[in-house]
Amino acid sequence: MNPLDEIGLSLTRRRFFERGSHLLGGAALATLLPDRFALGNVSPPVATHFPPRAKHVIYLHMVGGPPQQDMFDYKPAMNAWYDKDLPESIRNGQRLTTMTSGQKRFPIAPSKYKFAQYGQSGMWMTELLPNTAKMVDDMCFIRSMHTEAINHEPAITFMQTGNQIAGRPCLGAWVSYGLGSLNDDLPTFVVLVARPSNTEQVQAIGARLWSSGYLPGEHAAVSFRSAGDPILYINNPPGVSAEVRRKTLDGLQALNSRMLEQIGDPETRTRIAQYEMAFRMQSSVPELTNLASEPVSTYNLYGEEAKKPGTFANTALMARRMVERGVRFVQIYLNNWDTHGNVAGRLPMQCKDIDQACYGLVQDLKARGLLDDTLIIWGGEFGRTVYSQGGLSKENYGRDHHPRCFTMWMCGGGSRPGQIYGETDDFSYNIVKNPVHVRDFHATALQLLGFDHQRFTYRHLGLDQKLTGVEHAKVIGELLS
Repeated sequence: MNPLDEIGLSLTRRRFFERGSHLLGGAALATLLPDRFALGNVSPPVATHFPPRAKHVIYLHMVGGPPQQDMFDYKPAMNAWYDKDLPESIRNGQRLTTMTSGQKRFPIAPSKYKFAQYGQSGMWMTELLPNTAKMVDDMCFIRSMHTEAINHEPAITFMQTGNQIAGRPCLGAWVSYGLGSLNDDLPTFVVLVARPSNTEQVQAIGARLWSSGYLPGEHAAVSFRSAGDPILYINNPPGVSAEVRRKTLDGLQALNSRMLEQIGDPETRTRIAQYEMAFRMQSSVPELTNLASEPVSTYNLYGEEAKKPGTFANTALMARRMVERGVRFVQIYLNNWDTHGNVAGRLPMQCKDIDQACYGLVQDLKARGLLDDTLIIWGGEFGRTVYSQGGLSKENYGRDHHPRCFTMWMCGGGSRPGQIYGETDDFSYNIVKNPVHVRDFHATALQLLGFDHQRFTYRHLGLDQKLTGVEHAKVIGELLS
């Protein structure tokens, strides 16, 4: 006899109420869970609210906070302010980090780099990004991003998940949930962690940033490694043939399917799907990561660094190959932008890592007809201060965290080319025109993907949860083409 049936037959009324003391609580909890949990199945992609402009996303996250005034937010008036104190009327009581809160002075550090205007848009660009400067009319710049978070952990979490507290689904998981897969042989959402040329001050990043949170587990990212096998155990061990592997998985699937029928746990279905995906990836991933078929023209675009696994150029090329094969969302993290000191020594190397690679990625996608429906996002979690942290000279300085304003850019996927949106004051310290909050940015990205951020929800704990949360968020129409 089935053990569950046997228990049911031996259960007396007294035992039922004794053991069922939490029965009403469990029933109440069940009403809070989405129907799919009760049914034990995973829903198909959500219907978009309007035709999506973007079908893929490549999100280039610069971990640490790039200094906007050294790259995109040209402030020539600061040259006359060298080594003068930041006026209190500009700082206006802003919260400081522990790195500079003990400083007796906040001396202005003008950018040591030359700027020039490019394209019909007239975008001012640093000399450190000569390749990127050639395509400014394809790009959509936001110079008025802002956030409440002033430290890395909550700021990165906020930028990735819409909340400073970990445990929420990230943007990539929402896209996977909403749009579904375009390829049965590769994951819907992939993460690549690039290795910077300079590693003076890297920040800790982990899987919490690409988790599915309260969404079904299948929507979490698959992380590819930068060295060795792209995924651990992608190859069968010696003596295990593909036929043996298939037979083993069939047995596991039978056991998991039986468990799913009995308990209805959606994570069991996710496990079945992950095992099957892993088996198919044993064929698809080696083909994906084998760059031998790429012509010389590819490396003329991305640079010779693209041949080296783990470099930013290599991950950018991998992102194009993934999008080509139907991967929905590719997230690339590049560390070492936390320039508390030695901007002169580090920023040129950081910019060199990204400059030709970003240019090559955009041109490559454009040539292949993929840019129109691929949204590229570039940016960090906050900006940097105009005042120097630590020692200051005209040749070198450091910059602390700054959440009040920073620059991001988009390209393709329905974003408006040649747009320069938002304006900051002469100190690149406060926004004076067209502010864009993190939630506004998320709402705008979802709009390009075909979703109304107010209606794109997931039932969890009795609430219709959203990427943009419960506070006000708006779509920035001027960023859309």
